[in-house]
Formats: sequence, C-alpha cells, structure tokens
Amino acid sequence: MSQYQDSWGLFQPDIQHGLDIEMEPVAACPSFPDPTNDFDRNIPRICGVCGDKATGFHFNAMTCEGCKGFFRRSMKRKASFTCPFNSDCKITKDNRRHCQACRLKRCINIGMMKEFILTDEEVQRKREMITKRKEEEALKESLKPKLSEEQLRVIEVLVEAHRKTYDESYSDFTQFRPPVRIDSGKRRGSRSSSFMTQGFSSDDSSDTFNSSPEPRMFPNLQLSDDSDESASMSIDLSPLTMLPHLADLVSYSIQKVIGFAKMIPGFKDLTAEDQIALLKSSAIEVIMLRSNQSFSLEDMSWTCGSNEFKYQVNDVTQAGHNMELLEPLVKFQVSLKKLDLHEEEHVLLMAICILSPDRPFVQDTALVESIQDRLSEILQTYILCRHPPPGNRLLYAKMIQKLADLRSLNEEHSKQYRCLSFLPEHSMQLTPLVLEVFGNEIS
Repeated sequence: MSQYQDSWGLFQPDIQHGLDIEMEPVAACPSFPDPTNDFDRNIPRICGVCGDKATGFHFNAMTCEGCKGFFRRSMKRKASFTCPFNSDCKITKDNRRHCQACRLKRCINIGMMKEFILTDEEVQRKREMITKRKEEEALKESLKPKLSEEQLRVIEVLVEAHRKTYDESYSDFTQFRPPVRIDSGKRRGSRSSSFMTQGFSSDDSSDTFNSSPEPRMFPNLQLSDDSDESASMSIDLSPLTMLPHLADLVSYSIQKVIGFAKMIPGFKDLTAEDQIALLKSSAIEVIMLRSNQSFSLEDMSWTCGSNEFKYQVNDVTQAGHNMELLEPLVKFQVSLKKLDLHEEEHVLLMAICILSPDRPFVQDTALVESIQDRLSEILQTYILCRHPPPGNRLLYAKMIQKLADLRSLNEEHSKQYRCLSFLPEHSMQLTPLVLEVFGNEIS
C-alpha cells in the first residue's frame, strides 16, 4: 500500500500540470457530421472516453467537450504522459483528470485522430468566417422590413372591427323577409318577423346607429313599419321572388360596412360629407369583398349558415340581376378565394377599398389619399413579413387588381340596379336604406 502511496506522491506534479492544461482556453475546433444520424435522437449520447454526456463527433469520435479539448491540447503540445499504475486506469467523468496517460490512450483507442485538429491559422480563419457570417446575417435582418408598433395597432383595430361587424353564425338572417325560391314553393315563408319591423339584435349595429350621439350616416336607417307592410303584401305578386329577402340582406350588409368603416383609423377625421360619399360609392364593393368569406369553391355558392341561407347564382337572378353581373362576380369570388388571404390582409383590402380618393363627390381627396397610402404601406409590409412563399409572390399587385375588378362590378351593378328601381313593383320591395345608398346611381 505504501508503495502505491509513494508512486501517487511522485505523480502529484503531473496532476497539477494536467489541471492547468485542462483549464486553458479552448480554441474552436471542427465538429464533423454525426454518422449516427439515422439512430434515435432521443437516445442519450455518451462520451467514448469518460462516459460524460457527449456533444457530438469530435476528431472522428463521439466525445464530450472536456475530452475534445484535452485531446486537442495534448496533440498540439505533443504531450507525453506516464501512468503511475498499470496503464489500465478506468476513465470516468469524476476521475478523468487523474491520469492523462490513460485518458489519452482511451482517446486514441476510440478513434480520435490528430489529423482532424485545425492549426492555429485554420482556427483563426474559421473564427473570421463565423464572424463575417454573423455580421452578414445581422445586416440582412436589419434590412428586412418589419411591422412597426403603430402598424400592428392599426391591423389589430381593423381585425377587431371586422369581427364586430361580421357574424359568422349568420343568426341575424332569420330577421329578413324569408327567401322564396321559384323552384321550391314549399319554402314560401309564413314568418311574421321581418328585417323591417325587428331591426338588428347585434351589439355593433345598435352601437353604431341607434345609441351613438353622432348624427346618423343616413336618415332612413331606421326602417319604417309602413314600408314593411307594403313589401310583405306584394311578395307573392312580384315575379322576383328572392328580391325582398336579398334586399334585406343587402340593407343589413350596408349597415355592417358602415360600422366597419367608422372604426378604420383616420376615417372619422374626414368630414361627414366625405364619409357619406365614400360609403355610398364603395358599399357594394365592400359587400362583395366580405361575401367571399362565405363563398365556397366546391359548389360556387354563398353559404350563410343553414341551407335556407345558401345562395346560388339562380337565387340572385330571381332578385333581378342577370349574368352580365353574376358571371364576372363569381369569377371574382373564385380568384379572390384562391389568393388564400390572411384575415389581416382581407380587412386591410376592405379598408383600402373604402378609402379611395377618386370616389365621386369626395372633397378632401388629399386627406383620403394619405389615409389610403398609409393602409397600403401596412398591407405591403405585412405581406413581406407575414405571408410565406409562394403565396406572397406578387400578392399585393394581385390584391390591387381585385380593387379594379370591383370597380367594373360596381358599374354593372349600378346599371342593373337602375333598371330594377325604375319599376315601382320592384323598387317597393327595396328597403329605404338601399334606396338611399344606391339612389344616387339613378340619373
């Protein structure tokens, strides 16, 4: 036993020397691809030298960071170690510093090779490459467009405005005059409840139009019982059996568009006259945009809850519109649906549509244009930051083209509405709000 103690005493300087080596700064060294990539990554990787947790393949063997550094320093210094025992020490995580000779021997036995060690010049070049790459990535990141806090707030406001004015349950549709389809006479409704007498139950409608201290956008917003009575009496007399229901639907949608518009940041900065001018000229376009949410590519229909409120092209023809409008409208809905817009992009497009400075009778075009430019910039930045490829390719240009398509649809709608409203038996089916909003289209 004393013999071993003497030997151990003689070895103490070597131990201290080894500790000094171990604590020196470790230069970067290469980590090579892991040939065990095909194995389960959940299985713990063990250092082949000391049994500690391995960090990868280093110098051709799976090792921990400590043994990696030990092997590198030993090879570079051409260190020569002597084992004070039988040269068969068992190296563990706890005693790996005690016998450098057996530790180095173990490194070589598991396949670590000095040829894999970089020279000081190679290490320096590698460090410079890493630094350069980090700087390039930092520069690239700094140049990438980002949504500002203000822009994010505008988007948040618009999304909330849309959700407040768009009921995905379509529960208010039961308040409309019932849909009457020519090919399904059994659906002729007998409900006494109607859009005209009951008004709207949703909170946003009452907040926007009934409880607000501000002057109403349109004086005929509160629909009278008299028009309801005349409309109900003539439903069965009119060949356009879907006109009363769809007139109520459009009237309801106009109210929702107004509610949405009043929450667009900057809209209330406009004069009341300009607000009305923008809403009257853009209402039908925004309704077409909003309806895309219920449009289905599977059967080319607008599904608003139950089958009773599932609208085919034929239903709209029974409300007085023909294929000159409906064919391009369906094409528009299909192409818009295929853009797969985010909700944020959808609400920004609606806001941009409303804030168009070239609308008829707008006085302060400069202010309207500045608000629209701000919204357009937010939309472009959002697409760059948040819409992943390949869907973002030319997306902004495609969305702006949709606004041009809406102008054409608006023009055709005006022509057909003009023909419809000229006939008393049809115009009496319309609501006062529809007559007022689209009334300026009658020459």
